[in-house]
Amino acid sequence: MTRKTSTSRSGGVFDQRTVLQVWKKGREIPSYDADVWRQDACGWAMRFQDYGDTDSDYGWEIDHIRPVSRGGTDDVSNLQPLHWQNNRSKGDNYPEWYCAVKAA
Repeated sequence: MTRKTSTSRSGGVFDQRTVLQVWKKGREIPSYDADVWRQDACGWAMRFQDYGDTDSDYGWEIDHIRPVSRGGTDDVSNLQPLHWQNNRSKGDNYPEWYCAVKAA
């Protein structure tokens, strides 16, 4: 069975403490409230309240930097916040991967 995106190694949801720790790893956007807005590794804007929302233009997910399929762990050092579209683009690619192309 395939593990769903933005879930732990075992397929479970991340606890709120982990979600907040990963969120804080996102880049702050100057002049924006860092508790509400951050950027992912590709520079895409994410809104904290849109965690897990793939219908949102600002939805984001927790990504395993080294994918679980390649031995990645749930340690916060191996997790990053990614806009959901970039998470889909990355998939299980590692170490090289490319950001999604933004729709015009």
